[in-house]
Amino acid sequence: MRVYEALKAKGYDPIIQIVGYLISGDPTYITSYQGARSLICRLERDEILEELTQFYVAARDKG
Repeated sequence: MRVYEALKAKGYDPIIQIVGYLISGDPTYITSYQGARSLICRLERDEILEELTQFYVAARDKG
């Protein structure tokens, strides 16, 4: 959420930027504002995708 908020604060579309990063692995999709780039780079991209997928599936199962 901190990465999302930093992207939003800088005027970017956070979803598009995060997806771009996840697909390409290019950290320049993420602003360095408020340490967002270093935060997201601490995690493996596959771990982020796994977490997002689990969240999505769980949300779909609920309703």
